Amino acid sequence: MDLPFDGAISAFYKNDAPDEVRNAIKRAEKGDIITPGYPHSERLAGKVYDKDYAKLQIEMVKLQSWVRDSGTRVAMVFEGRDAAGKGGTIRRMRENLNPRAARVVALNKPSDVEQGQWYFQRYIKHMPSSGDMVFFDRSWYNRGVVEPVFGFCTPEQNTHFFTQVPEFESMLVDDGVHLFKFWLNVGRAEQLRRMLARESDPLKQWKLSGIDVKGLSKWDAYTAAIKDTLARSHTSAAPWTVIRADDKRRARLNAMRIVLHAFEYPQKNAKAIGAVDDQICGGPDIWDA
Repeated sequence: MDLPFDGAISAFYKNDAPDEVRNAIKRAEKGDIITPGYPHSERLAGKVYDKDYAKLQIEMVKLQSWVRDSGTRVAMVFEGRDAAGKGGTIRRMRENLNPRAARVVALNKPSDVEQGQWYFQRYIKHMPSSGDMVFFDRSWYNRGVVEPVFGFCTPEQNTHFFTQVPEFESMLVDDGVHLFKFWLNVGRAEQLRRMLARESDPLKQWKLSGIDVKGLSKWDAYTAAIKDTLARSHTSAAPWTVIRADDKRRARLNAMRIVLHAFEYPQKNAKAIGAVDDQICGGPDIWDA
């Protein structure tokens, strides 16, 4: 089977990955958590996950019904390390929602016209209307992390972005948009393990991009950009919620819980929602490079 990008991910694993990362992947068995310091030693059991997931799906449907009836506007930003599970979390959160009022926004690189516009302009037209929930699979924070790491923006553009983003988000919130900002993080070995799995699976190879492959050797640059982004854009109006996503099951359940606990809607079942795991969810202070 031909591997995408001429097997560049496998080549990085064999030739360039740090020894501790390679050894962690070699020793790992299915279900093991291989990120040092992660507060759970194994993935959440499948039976527990399925039971909690079913309850949360019912609550998500109740929430959407109330959002539509009340005209509430909800925007959720999902950012994170490559292969941290952003798309999978979004897919589970909206699995049983009406897709017409629970849209996913995943923009490609800006066109020539968009490059000549105010940076935030192309995102504004995708903001939720009355009764809508919008899931941003990556967002305007490309300018905070990906673009500076790869030299796609100038230092001046990056600085200007951080000057404007707090006010931009504050205006959204002030206008009534309920804005959630999720940063999903994974350890270096876990990230590479997931990317190797994608590389070898014909059904998941489409998830890989040239940026993902090149980014494997830019771990430290990404780390610096992430720290800078979280520090400069975590505000009282629009705080970041960091989710340590080395266990995808726990990450998905807790993302739903955070959103559900934020609203009071008819027939809300707080017991069914359950408590947020504050060992893996919190502010930028729990982010682990």
